Amino acid sequence: MPKVGMEPVRRRALISAAIEAIHDRGMAGLTMGDIAKRAGVSSALAHHYFGSKDDLLIATMRHLLEALGEEFRRRLAEAATPQQRIEAIIEGNFAADQFQPAVISAWLAFYMQAQHDAEAMRLLKVYLRRLESNLLHALGELVPPEVARDTARGAAAMIDGLWLRAALRAIDVPAEEAVRLVRDYVSETVKRHA
Repeated sequence: MPKVGMEPVRRRALISAAIEAIHDRGMAGLTMGDIAKRAGVSSALAHHYFGSKDDLLIATMRHLLEALGEEFRRRLAEAATPQQRIEAIIEGNFAADQFQPAVISAWLAFYMQAQHDAEAMRLLKVYLRRLESNLLHALGELVPPEVARDTARGAAAMIDGLWLRAALRAIDVPAEEAVRLVRDYVSETVKRHA
């Protein structure tokens, strides 16, 4: 008989195991059995909770999006000015819990999954719109609307690009450097158009 209340614990364990497994092996040859073994549960239980590997990836992405959203909300609650809100958004994207190798690998897998999975694409679009919208809101108080829109898109593209570089391990991108690069881009654009 299953233990009452264990489902949320096991789901979290499977999501954590998926993040680590994706980082270690990538999505290509990864099976639910591999993930279940890492989580210390049976393959049948993993299938029971999530159905398929793709469904588990979607649940993992929801988990990561929720964690990122919490990071943003916490930081934005402390921000009083438009500049502080911009800083909160930039720094939140490169926070220690977010910008770490296993999480970066999971995000890269998520982007790839979105190319052929409608639900993954929907979640990705929500994330991208939210990122741009948060930046646009703060920038809109500092520069004309068209400049705010372009700057928000540019900053979002820089954030994604720095994550991609970190995921591919092409270039070592420390979080502090990533924050500085995006912050400098936004700051210089605001100075030119304020």
